[in-house]
Amino acid sequence: MSLLLGVNVDHVATLRQARYALLPDSPNAEPCPLQGSLDAIAGGADSITIHVRGDRRHMQEADAFRIKQAIHVPLNLEMGVTAEMIDIALRLQPTFVCLVPETREEVTTEGGLDVLSRRREVGDCIRLMQQSGIRVSLFIDPEMEQVRCAAELGAEMIELHTGCFGNATATTIDAEISRLREASIKGHEIGLQVNAGHGIHYQNCRLLEEVPHLSEYNIGHSIVSRAMRVGMEQAVREMKALMSQYP
Repeated sequence: MSLLLGVNVDHVATLRQARYALLPDSPNAEPCPLQGSLDAIAGGADSITIHVRGDRRHMQEADAFRIKQAIHVPLNLEMGVTAEMIDIALRLQPTFVCLVPETREEVTTEGGLDVLSRRREVGDCIRLMQQSGIRVSLFIDPEMEQVRCAAELGAEMIELHTGCFGNATATTIDAEISRLREASIKGHEIGLQVNAGHGIHYQNCRLLEEVPHLSEYNIGHSIVSRAMRVGMEQAVREMKALMSQYP
């Protein structure tokens, strides 16, 4: 099976909110996250990822339901482990959810979810999602204890946080790839689907070919940035072409 690409369209909504934060449903509001999703699918996206945050800084609840209704590929909802987001997920019924840490102070997600310290609430959330037919991924740092805990809690998937890899320098990149490799091997060994996301872009994605057993990349910022020059459809095609050599 070839490596899949989930395209995160949150930053299409970020640009819209910069001008229409008080009027996101205005007929003049642009760019449109739904159209961005459809263009990404036309370019070959295998799934669409969205993150409805508690502070609604980009994607709105209404966006999520419009996208879910209109697309024919799987929808991945990134969500904080809160009662509000659990309620939205159960009503939205995405194909799968990815549980992520979330604080209002951060500009973007800054690290993996600490499932070790939040075992009870994460486990309860996993069970609620699965009882509703929603598959669950946990966005975690590439640490063995977190990988094992994800499996113990019953998640079907993990998404390895590749932010440190994305920010690595020439002197640290090998160590970051090694961390990802070891975590991916362990996750695969204990029956987890292993995905990767955060900080993956057109220049570094080929380096992840050294990490075995990856099933899907979730990429947003880099693709949306490239789309500013060549359009979303072409930006996705270019990323898919780079990913096609994954062994």
